[in-house]
Amino acid sequence: MPDLFWANLLVLGFAYELFTLVDIEDGNTLSERMRAWFRVHARPGRAIFAVGWTGVAVWFLIQVLTG
Repeated sequence: MPDLFWANLLVLGFAYELFTLVDIEDGNTLSERMRAWFRVHARPGRAIFAVGWTGVAVWFLIQVLTG
C-alpha cells in the first residue's frame, strides 16, 4: 500500500508539473513557487533555501543508503 501511495504522489506531481510547463501562465511551476516562497532573489532567502535543500537532500541520501 505505501508503494501505491508514493507512486501516485510522484506521478500526480510529475503530471501537474508537465501541465504547468505547457501552460502559458507564469508563476505556477514548482521552481517558480519555490523562488517565491523562499524569496531567493534576496540573499537571506537564498541562504535559507540552500541550507534547507542541502539538509533534506543529505538526510534523504543517508536514509536511502543506510535504511
